[in-house]
Amino acid sequence: MNRSITNSVRYMMDNWLPTAIRDSRWFTWPFFYYWFKGKNIDLYMDLKKLAYEMTEEEFSEMYRTVESVAYTRPTDMNMPSVDYLISQIDKDARNLLDVGCGRGFLLNTIGERNTGIQLTGCDLYDSIPTLQKAAYQKGSVYKLPFEDDAFDVVTCTHTIEHLREVPSAIAELKRVCRKQLIIVVPCQRYFYYTMDLHLNFYPIASYLQKEIHIDKNTCTDVQGDWVYIGYLNK
Repeated sequence: MNRSITNSVRYMMDNWLPTAIRDSRWFTWPFFYYWFKGKNIDLYMDLKKLAYEMTEEEFSEMYRTVESVAYTRPTDMNMPSVDYLISQIDKDARNLLDVGCGRGFLLNTIGERNTGIQLTGCDLYDSIPTLQKAAYQKGSVYKLPFEDDAFDVVTCTHTIEHLREVPSAIAELKRVCRKQLIIVVPCQRYFYYTMDLHLNFYPIASYLQKEIHIDKNTCTDVQGDWVYIGYLNK
C-alpha cells in the first residue's frame, strides 16, 4: 500500500471520525491486527507509553524486527515529496548523507537522476542489499560515524517522528551537515493509537521549525509530507 493511499486513509480517519471513536482501543485494534500481521499487537498499540521504558538496544531491536504490511512499499515518502526533495538539492553539492535510509529508495532515486553527487546511507541494519547507488555505514542517528561538516547535504526522511530523543538527533544531523539539511515528516495530528509507531507529531509547520531551529529555512506541505530545508552555510 503506497504512501499516498495511506495518507488519504489517515486523513479521513483523523479528521472525519469523532475522537472518541478514532482514538479508542476497540475501534483501532482490528487495524493494528491487520497492519502488524497479528504479532505484538499490545506492544505496538501502547508504544507511546512503553517506548520510554525500553533500553536503547530494545527500542532499536523492535524496529529492526517489526513486521508490517507497510514494509512491502519501497519508501514511506509519497512520490511528489520525493520529486520535490530531489529538485531542491543544492546544485553545487558534492556529497549527500541519508540518515535512516531504510531500503535505499531515496538514495537510489537520487543516484539515478544525479550521477555527479557522492551518496552515503546510514541506518541500524548490518547491510542493505537493495541499496545500489550509494555507500553504506551502519550507525545511530544519535552518534553518527562521520566527522563534523562531512556532507554538503544531509537528508533524514520519516525518521525523527519515531525517535525518543529528537533534540539529540537534530544536533547530530547538524553536526555532520555543512550546507543543507533536509528533513521530511508526515503532517499528522496526535492520536494515542497510530499504526505508524510515531512518537512525535507535527500538525503545523512551526512545530517542526522550532524543533530544528535553523534561522534560514523553508517548510513545505507536499501532499501530506512536510519537506523542511534548513540552510546552514557553515
